[in-house]
Amino acid sequence: MIKPGFYRHFKGNLYEVLTIAKHSETEEEYVVYRACYGDHGVWIRPLQMFDEVIERDGRQVARFTRVD
Repeated sequence: MIKPGFYRHFKGNLYEVLTIAKHSETEEEYVVYRACYGDHGVWIRPLQMFDEVIERDGRQVARFTRVD
């Protein structure tokens, strides 16, 4: 389960998850998050994509990992 807090993207950048939102018509869940660098842009990504494991350089890695 994705909770508000800080997460590191597999490429190294840090993001702050703000909340989970639902699409008004499909009710698909999206993660609303802010970059902790640059202009601190706010982004959304489907929850399923945010929480998925991907292949990188022949290894399975989490797209985002919670930072405590």
